[in-house]
Amino acid sequence: MTFVDLLSRKMNNSLVFNFNTDVSETPIPNRLNNPFGLEIPEIGRIAANEFQKFIELESKNWEYDFSTQRGKMFGVLVVQKIDGSLGYLGTMSGEFPGGKTCKRFVPSVFDESKTDFYLTKGMTELTEIGKTIKNSTDPKEITKLTELRKQKSHDLQQWLFEHYIFTNKYGKAKNVATIFAGSEYGNPPAATGECAAPKLIQYAFSNNLKPIALAEFWWGIPSKSNKRKHLGFYPACEDKCRGVLGFMLKN
Repeated sequence: MTFVDLLSRKMNNSLVFNFNTDVSETPIPNRLNNPFGLEIPEIGRIAANEFQKFIELESKNWEYDFSTQRGKMFGVLVVQKIDGSLGYLGTMSGEFPGGKTCKRFVPSVFDESKTDFYLTKGMTELTEIGKTIKNSTDPKEITKLTELRKQKSHDLQQWLFEHYIFTNKYGKAKNVATIFAGSEYGNPPAATGECAAPKLIQYAFSNNLKPIALAEFWWGIPSKSNKRKHLGFYPACEDKCRGVLGFMLKN
């Protein structure tokens, strides 16, 4: 068995979905479409349609009713494997509803298990401080604890940004804090790095997969602003993704 065969076998056991649709005659872009643009290649729409069918079946196990609860953004990334064949990756923006997971989705770039669950411990500490504030009757103690909670929350958020590490197409790695530091984008908003596009592209770069086409769509009832509707395609968000994707995809 050759080295290429070994890698191909590894990819077959990865998170790559194989196309059910015959895409042999579908035009293949020679470069990834602009994540912030409105144009989605046909191959990306085909992948999104297949992934939506998967979501429709899989979401029954999530204990989250997308017809009555807030919808979410999902994304697909068509990729070319090392053997030249095509497939696609899929994931959800943000956290999974109800703490559920889907083993076929590209996971978060941040793996808490590798940090001895520092984040969970920090969140637990913040919760305990909050309880103490609620039960306290001493104004001075309340003020002191409120400032303590604010500082610890800030420090925890900064620590998190330092542990969201992305790689660009040249193999150079930077964390979110570094990407945004001194940039025109200001400070990174909360949850930066958890959107679908950065997660998908990071997985591709880390697994010898060539990004071909990206598509992000809304699933569920419309957003509060009513700007995002079920099955509608939308570009990557500006505030969280512009800096990260700019670093990852810059020529």
